[in-house]
Amino acid sequence: MKKVKEVSKIIKNLSKTRHKGIAWLVDPEKENDFNQFGWVKDSGLDLILVGGSGFSFETFEKTIQSLKKIAGSIPVCIFPGSYLQLSNKADAIFFMSLISGRNPEYLISHQVQAATSIKKFRLEVLPTGYILVNNGELLSVHAASQTLPLSNDNPELVKATALAGKFLGMRFFFLDAGSGATYPVSPAVISTVKKATKCPVIVGGGLTNSEKVRSAFEAGADLVVIGNTIEKDPGFLSEVLKIKQVYNHSLSIN
Repeated sequence: MKKVKEVSKIIKNLSKTRHKGIAWLVDPEKENDFNQFGWVKDSGLDLILVGGSGFSFETFEKTIQSLKKIAGSIPVCIFPGSYLQLSNKADAIFFMSLISGRNPEYLISHQVQAATSIKKFRLEVLPTGYILVNNGELLSVHAASQTLPLSNDNPELVKATALAGKFLGMRFFFLDAGSGATYPVSPAVISTVKKATKCPVIVGGGLTNSEKVRSAFEAGADLVVIGNTIEKDPGFLSEVLKIKQVYNHSLSIN
């Protein structure tokens, strides 16, 4: 089995070199046929994330194990919806605080309940400021967290929120429009957060076509996360990986 790279080094290197990365987000509560994704280990995919708003430990653990079989050297990371979404079979965890909301359960309570297990499992920990941003849509993530998203129309508030997270010691920022969002995080928000924090910026939610992915890259996203669209069209993962390849190649020849 190939050695898995440290996730923090992967993401920081993308940010440092201005190259772009792709992460595939898998919801373990949905039916997945991973046999059709045996090619991903050699595809240039950067990360595989596992998580969702629902939870069954058996399904969660089984999904991670199935993904590890096809991942090769690609790290499989936990993108937790709660403190229950933990496994020692994963390589890393996005240790997130939902700083766009004011619900203490997702600011610190879930994190406290998960901390001892994370240390025991020896997972690589990625201190991440998680910020929900969209055009006012209320989706499953908002219902689960009982918080409202920040607005794409107010990049200054999103910037201030991210800066507060940086001053609290967060090293990565995840801007998420939410699973199933009609519109993704706006380029203005991405650009503002990237320039203000100078930290790696991860963007997900609503990235349903090639144009939206390119727009996120051009605005400053270091890593984009694709989930729902791949469930509907598995070929979309191959499509966005080609976009990444072309974008990064253009950097190397300029």
